[in-house]
Amino acid sequence: MSFHHKIKSLAVVGNFLRDFLDSETNLSSQVATEFKSIMVQAHQENAWFTEEQVLQTLQYWANHLTVEELQYWLSRYSIEPKNDQTIALILAGNIPMVGFHDVISVLLLGYKAQIKLSSKDSKLIPFLLNYWREIDDTIDFECVERLGEYDKVIATGSTNSAQYFEYYFKNKPHIIRKNRTSVAVLSGKESKKQLSLLANDMLQYFGLGCRNVTQILVPKNYDFNVIFEAVEPFHDYIHHHKYANNYDYYRAIFLLNKDLFWDNNVMMLKESNELFSPISVVLYNEYVNLNDVNEFLEQKSTHIQCVVSDVPLDCETIPLGQAQNPELYTYADGVDTISWLLM
Repeated sequence: MSFHHKIKSLAVVGNFLRDFLDSETNLSSQVATEFKSIMVQAHQENAWFTEEQVLQTLQYWANHLTVEELQYWLSRYSIEPKNDQTIALILAGNIPMVGFHDVISVLLLGYKAQIKLSSKDSKLIPFLLNYWREIDDTIDFECVERLGEYDKVIATGSTNSAQYFEYYFKNKPHIIRKNRTSVAVLSGKESKKQLSLLANDMLQYFGLGCRNVTQILVPKNYDFNVIFEAVEPFHDYIHHHKYANNYDYYRAIFLLNKDLFWDNNVMMLKESNELFSPISVVLYNEYVNLNDVNEFLEQKSTHIQCVVSDVPLDCETIPLGQAQNPELYTYADGVDTISWLLM
């Protein structure tokens, strides 16, 4: 099949997801039944992958796997179908299907994908890839325990594992992704609706994603009560055992250390210049003027995945509520995966 046929066949996967998620369709096919079972297995494998979190991921891909979206994404490149290279992919497992964008980037270009799945997310991606391959038998991938021969590699992991990856793959063209996180900048004039969108940026996927906001920059004397009001819809998180364990642990630590922090019995706010926060904690930093903000963001830029703000800043920003809804042409760490693969 041609490159354009791959787009059309992947869009069929999007159709399946839209039908699967449409309660009015009441999809009762065997493949839908199998997929429901896969979702259960995904949660058994990783307690963070609740049905709600997985459904949010599936909704994202249902929205974006359309012929129009895929064509718009790839129309900016000069692409010649290829099948002469194997790309190794080492995927993370912090949020559901976090490596799927890399995988479809490789397969849409006609390369073979050699996929090392995370042990925390080994069910969802293979199911959808197998579904795609049933539609288009030119889709060439295998899920492996150990990497074999390959030409290039994309590896995602922690900062510690990234050091190992840099050494191990030093003789191969590679993209190595390390820990990143995201920041929000508030003016203090945000509406309740805007703050509810920020709550989603902070707490969707339990705050485990690199696009989750873990540090918010606020003007002096900011009223944090409005933040806590906005996160009320996430109050059920405290009934999730892993989240609750983190909340209880860090609250106890803060109390023992006599640290100053804000708390609403589901999330804590703590002042810090750091970017990365523990689960259930969001850090904040006060500023006097936007020059301070721009300087802070510049200093921390290598660790920031995205900046969420409706405030005019020197760096690129995205609107509140869009942290977990990147366009297909928005790449992790700002590295254009398609251009790199075509080199």
